Amino acid sequence: MPLNNFKTINTGGDLMQVKDVMSDYVVVVQDTEQVAYARNLMLKHGFSRIVVLNSDEKPVGIISEKDITHKMGREGPNWKKRPIDKISIKRAMNSNLITISPEENIKQAVDRMLKNDVSSLIVVDDEGLAGILTKTDLLEVYVQKFAGKWKIADLMTPEVITVAENHSINHVINLMEEKKIGRIVVNRNSMPIGIITSKNISLAYVEDPGTGVNMEKVYFFRQIDGEEKKIVKMISMLTARDVMSNHLLVVGENADSLEASKLMLKEDISGLPVVRNDELVGIITKTDIIKGIQ
Repeated sequence: MPLNNFKTINTGGDLMQVKDVMSDYVVVVQDTEQVAYARNLMLKHGFSRIVVLNSDEKPVGIISEKDITHKMGREGPNWKKRPIDKISIKRAMNSNLITISPEENIKQAVDRMLKNDVSSLIVVDDEGLAGILTKTDLLEVYVQKFAGKWKIADLMTPEVITVAENHSINHVINLMEEKKIGRIVVNRNSMPIGIITSKNISLAYVEDPGTGVNMEKVYFFRQIDGEEKKIVKMISMLTARDVMSNHLLVVGENADSLEASKLMLKEDISGLPVVRNDELVGIITKTDIIKGIQ
């Protein structure tokens, strides 16, 4: 399940081991399942990634919200045009698993995540799958061990990928795919007014029962009367403003990175726009913060 609450971590010694930080509760699916099944699990239970097992119960892949958003884009082979309940997980999953042993230390884990540009490591021992280590787990380490070490300005990324509120959702999705990113800030006159993440949007191809023609629709979530509801619209009709999260949290560049870490954990988010006098000057993400552990 998503880690919304802080864990108590054994911080004794200079280098904690992976087994002290990892989650041994891993959500898994069989590689015979379809993409729709994995996506529905994520939406229903709040998972952001699921490990894929073969018939021998060995990990053969991982599928995330970002994988579904990027790999279900409109361009590409004909299989992408099928309804997602007809697309095998094998086609959408990332089969290039990056693993780590429970005895390796967290700095080795951070280095491996950054070098391979991944958000999680599959933890394996002699018996097979032992757990999973995510950037969220490492963020919790940062909260407990690195208070006062880095300001947000020291770790943030100053180059921010942004869109205007009237940009089409097609443009947003293509930009996310091109830049291989999981979030885009929506700007108005250099001021951030919203954010779009892989969690906001999930593409699906559905068949019109009247014509039998495949139509592209987008599923997204909006706060309506204080309640988060799923909405389905034709993708051609949507703009960034329709899909973005209006509940935008921002941080100042001179604050301790610890504050950004705590906010990400509390709100279960992966990045925060950084402002100076309300003007966007950067973004700080889990990736940026775990660099401070090195």
